[in-house]
Amino acid sequence: MLDVINVKQHEVGVVFENNLLHSVLTVGKYAYWKGAADRSYKVYDMSAPLVATIDITTFLQQEKLAGKLEMVNVLQHELAIVYENGLLKGAYGPGEYAFWKGPLKRKIVMADLSKYEITEPIERAILLKQELQAYVRVFNVESYEKGLLYVDGNFKAELAAGIHYFWKNPIALTVYKTDMRQSQMEINGQEILTKDKANIRINFTLRYSNADIYKLVENKEYEKQLYVLLQLALREQISTYTLDELLDKRDDISPMVMNLVKDKAARLGVELVDCGIRDIILPGDVKEIMNQVLIAEKKAQANTIMRREETASTRSLLNTARLMEENEMLFKLKEMEYVEKIADKISSISVSGGGDLVGQLKQIFVPAGKG
Repeated sequence: MLDVINVKQHEVGVVFENNLLHSVLTVGKYAYWKGAADRSYKVYDMSAPLVATIDITTFLQQEKLAGKLEMVNVLQHELAIVYENGLLKGAYGPGEYAFWKGPLKRKIVMADLSKYEITEPIERAILLKQELQAYVRVFNVESYEKGLLYVDGNFKAELAAGIHYFWKNPIALTVYKTDMRQSQMEINGQEILTKDKANIRINFTLRYSNADIYKLVENKEYEKQLYVLLQLALREQISTYTLDELLDKRDDISPMVMNLVKDKAARLGVELVDCGIRDIILPGDVKEIMNQVLIAEKKAQANTIMRREETASTRSLLNTARLMEENEMLFKLKEMEYVEKIADKISSISVSGGGDLVGQLKQIFVPAGKG
C-alpha cells in the first residue's frame, strides 16, 4: 500500500520520520510505502503564513526550506504590519515569524511602539482595522473644538480638528478639549436687596465664548468661577439702586455688570458677548402695593382727562352763549336746530294757526312757571 502525496503549484511538502524532518517535496506527485517507518507528511500553502508543527529553526536547517522562507524578527517594542498584494494581512507583536516566499507581493512595515507618535507610512484606514485596535489610541477633536495634547503631564502640541492616532504604550497621553462655540449662562432666582431694602429676585442671562484654551485649561471649573463673578457683580450693581430706580434703569445695569466682569473673565480665557436682566421678580406684598399705586395713578390720569374735557366743554358752551347773546339771528337758528332735533324724536305736534311757531313750541317743552 502506498501513501500518495501531491504537491501543487505554490505549495511545498515536508516529510517527517520519527518526528524529525526527513525531506522537502517540491511540485510533483510522490508515493511512499506505508508502514516502512513512523512517517508523516505535511503540505504547506505558500500563500499563507507558516504555522509550523515543529520549531522553525528545524526548517531553517534544511537548505531547500530555508531558501523558501522569509524570516521576520519583531523586538519587544516593535509591531510588524504585514501587507500582501497591497492588503493588510495581519499585525504581529514581539516574536520570530516565518513567511513563505511565493507568488504574493509582501510588504512589512516595522512600527516602533516605544514612541507615541505614529511616524511610519501607515494609512489611516489601516489604523482603524481590528488587527491594530489593541495597539492604537484614538482622539477625536470636532470641528468646533480645540484640543491640547499633554505627554506625561507636560504640554506638547495643539491639536487641530480631526481624528488623531497615537501608539498605545506606557507613555501617558491626555487631550484637553474645549467647545469654542458661543454659549449661554443663566443666573436664575438671585435674591438681592435694593438700596431701599426691597428683597427682589433677578433672572440674568449671559452669552459668551471660550477664547483662550490655554487659560481655560489652567483654571479649574472656569464656568463655576464665571458664574460667581457674575453673581457678585450683579449684587454690587443692584444694591446701589432703589426699587423705583431699578425698574426705570434696568437696561443701564447690564453694561455695568459686563464691564465689571469683562477683564476677570478674560483671565479665565472667556470672552463676553452680551448680557441682560431677563426678569425682575417682586415679592407678593410689594407687587400688590405696586399694582395699587398703578391703579391709583391711572385713576388720577382718568380724572384729570375728564376734568379737562368738562372744562373744554363748558368753555365751548360759554363762547356759544356769548355769540347768541350778541347775535339774535344766531339765537333763532340755534332754536330751530333744537326744534329739528325734537321733531326727529316726536311723531306729531299740534299747534294753533296764529302766533309765533317757536314760541308755541317753547310753551310745549317748557314747564309751567318757567319761561
